[in-house]
Amino acid sequence: MDARDTADSFFQQLPLLTRFEGVAETASYTPLPDGWVLAVADIVGSTKAIAEGRYKTVNMAGASVISALLNGMDMKDYPFVFGGDGAVVALPGGLTEKAAEILASVRDWVFAELHLQLRVALVPVTDIRKAGFDVRVARFGASEHVAYAMFSGGGASWAEQQMKAGRYSIDRSSDALPDLTGLSCRWDPISAHNGEVVSIIAKPASEATMPEFRALVAAIIAVTAEQTRDGHPVPTEGPGLSFSIESIEAEVLSLPRHRRFRARLSALLQVILTLVLHKTNLSFGKFNARDYARDVAANSDFRKFDDGLKMTVDVDDAHRRRLEALLAEAEAKGICHYGMHRQDSALMTCFVLTPMSKDHVHFIDGGNGGYALAARDLAMKLKTAETARAG
Repeated sequence: MDARDTADSFFQQLPLLTRFEGVAETASYTPLPDGWVLAVADIVGSTKAIAEGRYKTVNMAGASVISALLNGMDMKDYPFVFGGDGAVVALPGGLTEKAAEILASVRDWVFAELHLQLRVALVPVTDIRKAGFDVRVARFGASEHVAYAMFSGGGASWAEQQMKAGRYSIDRSSDALPDLTGLSCRWDPISAHNGEVVSIIAKPASEATMPEFRALVAAIIAVTAEQTRDGHPVPTEGPGLSFSIESIEAEVLSLPRHRRFRARLSALLQVILTLVLHKTNLSFGKFNARDYARDVAANSDFRKFDDGLKMTVDVDDAHRRRLEALLAEAEAKGICHYGMHRQDSALMTCFVLTPMSKDHVHFIDGGNGGYALAARDLAMKLKTAETARAG
């Protein structure tokens, strides 16, 4: 196996975690190979866009980075994580130039079609390690068909900070359209069934507090495990079958204008066919709408580890209060910093190349700000703490 084949298979060769509790364990992670880079991106002013009711568009922009890079790299299984208003994708260093072209095209498309400003950067892992951080990856099986990457070591967070400071940015422009094949957001927001949907971001205060932080993660998981499906916002039978013209419109914006009408009509017909097949429980060839909906639920990434715990869970009031008490106590003890946002629904953005295959992936966020507003809450706390230390 040559070096390129080894790089392409790095993620697939990682041990598969089947219990989410394992994502907080150091031994679960493998360092990224030397010479790799992190493609990082986020929306500037996402809070304002969310306040304007554009949370679907913000999620679409964040997921477009993952879609464009994976499609542009011939669907190689590289590690990635969706952050609501942004994303991180780890790539072999030999793909740096190609990744720069793709990121530039996504950034310019997001600005032209979605009217949002997307920051993009490529950060070498060697620079991350020189700064005293690392990028380690684990592979968690959300279902028997889909595995998501988990990141630890602080490197992804450092890379994001560098991007926001204007370093490692991609300055070139691009007239090319990104390949966003499979990216869609046809599902309407999924209403809470336990009480409310809570988006949580919890970061360890330091490496020294990691043992206590791991215990905190285990305690949080234990609380959510008392709820239906561990607090998963999507019911076992899948999300409710409803759709909006706005969602379909966003889906076709990555196509040249002369192809949009046909794509819009095709998407609408697909949705109608899915609704009919689901209601009648009939199959269309190998496609069964009810099986597909169940796979959607199983394959969704409602919890993850990205230099800290991120989860969007559906909990009742009593369990939400217990989660908040655990986090507040840990924060007071200097174990973690956290941000939280509450809403009445969850939002799903999908990456489905073909519904005939079961390895489609689905990104879960809070339906009204989710991770972006939890991150704002966290950032405000960190700023207050930094000001207090400086004073």
